[in-house]
Amino acid sequence: MANERTSSRQRSPRRTDVLRFILRGLLLFLVAVPISAALFAFAWPLEAERVWIGIERHWRSQLARNGLTLPGTPDLADLDGRLAAQGLKAGNPIFMRIFKREFELELWMQKDGRFQRFATYPICKWSGELGPKLKQGDRQAPEGFYSVDKTALNPNSAWHRSFNLGFPNAFDRAHGRTGSLLMVHGGCGSIGCYAMTNPVIDEIWRLVTAALDGGQQRFQVQVLPFRMTARNLSRHEGAPLSSFWSSLKPGYDLFEASQVPPKVSVCGKRYAFVPGDAGYDGGAPIDAGCPAGTAASR
Repeated sequence: MANERTSSRQRSPRRTDVLRFILRGLLLFLVAVPISAALFAFAWPLEAERVWIGIERHWRSQLARNGLTLPGTPDLADLDGRLAAQGLKAGNPIFMRIFKREFELELWMQKDGRFQRFATYPICKWSGELGPKLKQGDRQAPEGFYSVDKTALNPNSAWHRSFNLGFPNAFDRAHGRTGSLLMVHGGCGSIGCYAMTNPVIDEIWRLVTAALDGGQQRFQVQVLPFRMTARNLSRHEGAPLSSFWSSLKPGYDLFEASQVPPKVSVCGKRYAFVPGDAGYDGGAPIDAGCPAGTAASR
């Protein structure tokens, strides 16, 4: 018995040492990982962003696969109540913005001649990386300015419901870009599209069809790599696509300033923007042509 008690006393310090070692290891891990991630993001911000997008895409896909609602999803069961709370109704003209990096689709609705943001929906998945679609098969989701009319709607899509963004538009064609059937749709799979999950696309579909049935000829969709703030553009200043992204900012800024979609055309090989007047619903097509008064239009 004495030998057993002695043996027990000898083992206890060893167990304590092991626990102390494990706790120190966990503490080191909890401290080292955030510091390492911060250093990585500081030294290679664009690479860190690419890694973050990949993690976000995988996490969202796993939530959808297990039937879980994505964080940030509005109360889809109370669409009528949410509309009434903002003094809106189905049938009002709509406007959309998509932000890739933030995985967000904003839906705005017209009220008293200007648009107000009605809802921000989480995007479940988009494919490729930040940057525009260039050619068929590159798996890139497009970026730019698009307009959608009734002919773009597909209620019987393989992805539940969908609408075609209209790629390639006049800008894409001017740059020789190829591809087709780039959609916003249900589900959580993507080869160049923006997948919203079925419940979310159902709500979007209801507002889209009501607006087009209510007299809006087309609605404008601004598809952007990220929120076009000066800070975000500065972060991407060294990227090969920084010039293209900077060319999108004037259209983004016009809407930010007035909550009215700009009138968009393609002058030469660049987007051209004219401020929309109060009451404009963004229904004009995006065609080749230079705004009156520009040197290229003379």
